[in-house]
Amino acid sequence: MNHTRTVWSGSWVAERLGVQLTGDDTLTDLLGLALRRNPKRAHLLVSNVLGKHVPQSPAVVYGHGVTLGRRVRELLGDEEAATAVVLGYAETATGLGHSVADGLHLAPCLHSTRRPVPGVARAGGFEESHSHATSHLLLPEDPALLVGDGPLVLVDDEFSTGNTVLNTIRDLHERYPRSRYVVVALVDMRSPADAARLADFAREIGARVDLVAAASGTVRLPADVLEKGQALVAHHEPTTPADTPTAPTEAHATTRPDGLTAAEDPTGPDGGTRAESPTADDFPADGGAPADRVAAEAAGRFGAAVAPERAASGRGGRIALRWPCGLPDGGRHGFTPAHRARLERALPAMAARVAEALPADARRVLVLGFEELMYAPLRLARELEQIVTAEVRYSTTTRSPVLAVDDPGYAIRSRIVFPAHDDPADGPGERYAYNVAGGGFDAVVAVVDSVADTPELHAPDGLLARLGEHSPHVLLAVVPSYVPEPRYVPAACEERPAMLPEPLRGPAFSSYAPDEVGWLLQDLSDVTLEAPTEEREEAIQNGGAHYAESLPVEYQPSEQYQELFHQALDASAARLARAVGVVTETVIAERSPRPVLVSLARAGTPVGVLMRRWARFRHGLDLPHYAVSIVRGRGIDVNALRWLAAHHDPQDIVFVDGWTGKGAITRELAAAIREFEEAEGITGFDPEIAVLADPGSCVRTYGTREDFLIPSACLNSTVSGLISRTVLRADLVGPQDYHGAKFYRELAGSDLSPVFLDAVSARFPEVADPVAAAVKELAAADRTPSWAGWAAVERISEEYGIHDVNLVKPGVGETTRVLLRRVPWKILARSGAGADLDHVRLLAEQRGVPVEEVDELPYTCVGLIHPQYTRGATGADGRAVTV
Repeated sequence: MNHTRTVWSGSWVAERLGVQLTGDDTLTDLLGLALRRNPKRAHLLVSNVLGKHVPQSPAVVYGHGVTLGRRVRELLGDEEAATAVVLGYAETATGLGHSVADGLHLAPCLHSTRRPVPGVARAGGFEESHSHATSHLLLPEDPALLVGDGPLVLVDDEFSTGNTVLNTIRDLHERYPRSRYVVVALVDMRSPADAARLADFAREIGARVDLVAAASGTVRLPADVLEKGQALVAHHEPTTPADTPTAPTEAHATTRPDGLTAAEDPTGPDGGTRAESPTADDFPADGGAPADRVAAEAAGRFGAAVAPERAASGRGGRIALRWPCGLPDGGRHGFTPAHRARLERALPAMAARVAEALPADARRVLVLGFEELMYAPLRLARELEQIVTAEVRYSTTTRSPVLAVDDPGYAIRSRIVFPAHDDPADGPGERYAYNVAGGGFDAVVAVVDSVADTPELHAPDGLLARLGEHSPHVLLAVVPSYVPEPRYVPAACEERPAMLPEPLRGPAFSSYAPDEVGWLLQDLSDVTLEAPTEEREEAIQNGGAHYAESLPVEYQPSEQYQELFHQALDASAARLARAVGVVTETVIAERSPRPVLVSLARAGTPVGVLMRRWARFRHGLDLPHYAVSIVRGRGIDVNALRWLAAHHDPQDIVFVDGWTGKGAITRELAAAIREFEEAEGITGFDPEIAVLADPGSCVRTYGTREDFLIPSACLNSTVSGLISRTVLRADLVGPQDYHGAKFYRELAGSDLSPVFLDAVSARFPEVADPVAAAVKELAAADRTPSWAGWAAVERISEEYGIHDVNLVKPGVGETTRVLLRRVPWKILARSGAGADLDHVRLLAEQRGVPVEEVDELPYTCVGLIHPQYTRGATGADGRAVTV
């Protein structure tokens, strides 16, 4: 068939918005333009070779990805390529990432996902700033997949500003540092300034960042493009029906939705005859029948491929693919070269079953994938294309809302709208299939995973019925959703031990009295876990360890520093007592009359003890109090939650922490509780933290939102019951174990834990009346979190050229931690801040770190971590300073 492109599918937008594409000669072949329904970006670069919005030959789609992968292998060489990991972006580039990995051939691949999977721990996540659905999760089956110094190959369909890639590398480099990254895209459309920013960022982190793209250029946007784009969408959207078929008109009677010419289809949507469209009854919502059962039922003129009662009608049916048992359906949890080899062996037989199910006279067939499920449908379509005479096209559904305009100069000619059918974590919503209506497809093969084979898929307004309005034959193929087996469990039938250990208590574990707190931890006191700060940082940044797998050497304060601690405690004890009273009274009034306090170890533990003491002082309550571990990037200790749920009503549990900075732990806890409840079926936990101080405006339950010195932040274990930070390491913490920690008995002579608690508790009587008044005032106030702290951190990150919010630690407590445990660069102090910062100034002086006074700082102080760590670089000038 002779295909020639007639009109560029970006001309409609270019003419109306003044958008210009400049660069390689192939750009207009690769890209068209459309308008987003998105307040963050007006235009959408629509790829003609990605297989997402524009149905395309699977050979073309797969070939572009494989070619890019081969170029990456040439760049790296076989030895380095064998140590690489490929990471594709959800949802658009999941199939492209897989294809690049196939071209690389030696590397496993993983793709980010917006679908939480119960029982699978997150290895990270990041934000896509311009997207309508931003949060990406990384859920590898093997937690070690992202660890190591081999290159990380990041694959996206387009590289427009570089923000998404920068966000990804920032997040992953902090967790799993490496020396080399390769960014792969179909098109590189960055401005010179964006390109320079990536180069600067690479120098900052001390890593090499290469770029491989099929074509490059720039998008030139007028200053008012967003306003113009929104006005165009508003003008055209009301007149655009939910399904906009591309009915041939005199102006484009021979133009397909993919921009290619073809003979007019007499069975298409232009009024030609076609068989009756399938209805929901043709696809019973059985939740995804197992392949073996479907195969056993298969008969009729479609042979063993389709269930007989639907095959006989000639309208649709379910294809039994017989997907290999245990083979992942994609890269959500990782896809290895061994998986690839298994798929290659199985593809011919699966494609043959699809071919058998197609009508004998089908001339044009669409294989339609499902959102993140792009690779499996693509490979099926590519194999099908080689064994049938029909013209095969491939695309997928999407959650991205785009305006459809029936014009040959516009990339999105038609739109099918249907409800989400995979019970998405962010709730129900519309989903879309573009350029399918009006495509003249004699048959559509919808490929979904079993999680998405739901009643909503088969409903009268569901995807299958909507496809049936535009094609005489709609077939369904279901790929089993792969869920990893729990790690460390030797057999699938192994059961969890009936009883978890009772909490550890003092004096055997911690210097607190046994009734003050029960530690839902395991004692690792006899294990050597400490390393000097520089060695520990180097190990973490080289990918050798997660920060929770080792401990910093406990800081031993000088006499001068200890004196500052006592002065600060004397000066702030009443203010602390008032905040303790306010937060405790708020908890009792609003959360539970007899709350169970659960501190986040270790900063939350002294606060939990004080809240318990206030409840006894003011109400005669003897509240239970426990301490549990939460680890950034790994979540909360699920065994501790199981124990709590078995011994207390989850609705009475109140999580307690010392203070908020930018709110990272607040978000971590919310995500961890959601995953736990989904995995365990245990509900009722309230993830909102109660804190002594909320300067970041991240929670509703707090004692104060002032950023002042909490003396327990000045020290480490010697103000926290002589307990270390918590530890989570695979060789020490198994699936049935609590997270671990150490009891530093040898530091008993320096222990100030009881001194701190008694000094604050002694001020309870004098603050009782002010607390009562403050609680009434707070109850009537609007305490909705504004997340102002997060916004301030983002602004500071950009103003100081750091471009990484993880290196900005706001508030007195977090700044102190930077100076005690991290690699400090500089300290920002609010002009006029007084004695609250005496200890910060002393530590900064000892470590050779400058303190810069700043007007209108939203926090009393902010600590900036060294933006380019090198061994020994503990001061801003790179000098190693002994504390």
